[in-house]
Amino acid sequence: MHLIDGTYELFRHFYAVPRAADRRGNEVGGMVGVLGSVLGMLEGGATHLGVATDHVIESFRNQLWPGYKTGEGIDPALWGQFHPLEEALRAMGVVVWAMEELEADDALASAARLAGLDDRVEQVLICTPDKDLSQCVVGQRIVQLDRRQRQVRDEAGVVEKFGVPPAAIPDWLALVGDSADGFPGVPGWGEKAATLVLARYGHLEAIPPNSARWDVPVRGAARLAAALETHREAALLFRRLATLRTDAPVFDRVDELRWGGPKPEFEWIASHLGAEELWERSQRIQRG
Repeated sequence: MHLIDGTYELFRHFYAVPRAADRRGNEVGGMVGVLGSVLGMLEGGATHLGVATDHVIESFRNQLWPGYKTGEGIDPALWGQFHPLEEALRAMGVVVWAMEELEADDALASAARLAGLDDRVEQVLICTPDKDLSQCVVGQRIVQLDRRQRQVRDEAGVVEKFGVPPAAIPDWLALVGDSADGFPGVPGWGEKAATLVLARYGHLEAIPPNSARWDVPVRGAARLAAALETHREAALLFRRLATLRTDAPVFDRVDELRWGGPKPEFEWIASHLGAEELWERSQRIQRG
């Protein structure tokens, strides 16, 4: 089961591939790159897949924290490809979850949870390097796949990278902050301190308020403990921001994600994009 972060893929391809225009002169290079990349996954043997996108950038989290990420500053040429990409993927026969109140990451977390409950699924690959999704990793059954680096991160890999298990990733992000999502973390807390303390205590609530009770050596423990006490409410809010929802309405049965080939309208879309080869590739894949 391949679960793809469509927003990340569009950003990645927009800044990595040459610019290209459709028949009307609109920029479509990133979009064509994503479509070709997904076809490459199918050519490589993927059978069940879904793509999550941010139909709008803002979500319910913006109501919780005013500094949370927004669509401000996104290149118009990039933003103009968001919705057409969703339409093109659907025409290509791919399931798309276009999120509005929730985020694409929430859809991926929800899909991973549901797929993991089906005994027929041998492995769930969440295709994104985003550290937020590390909280969804379970053993070697639900893993992250960084397609650009060609690296798979299972539960042991999460611990190796962050020093804490997947369940503690939201707590870790609450302490160190996440500049990509727009929340700062707790003043004075860096990655090393957060790793040492959470590796011992697991979650924010379990960290003793008095550093004299900490049984883990951390430089500046008294200062860190004081900062956490002062900013405890903010830390709990940041953890809520970092905690992915797993109740997004994505699918009822994993069979819904089996790719069955492109729809007829994909031929027109590929031609309009000036990328007829996308249609030809989809036909070859369908024929097997």
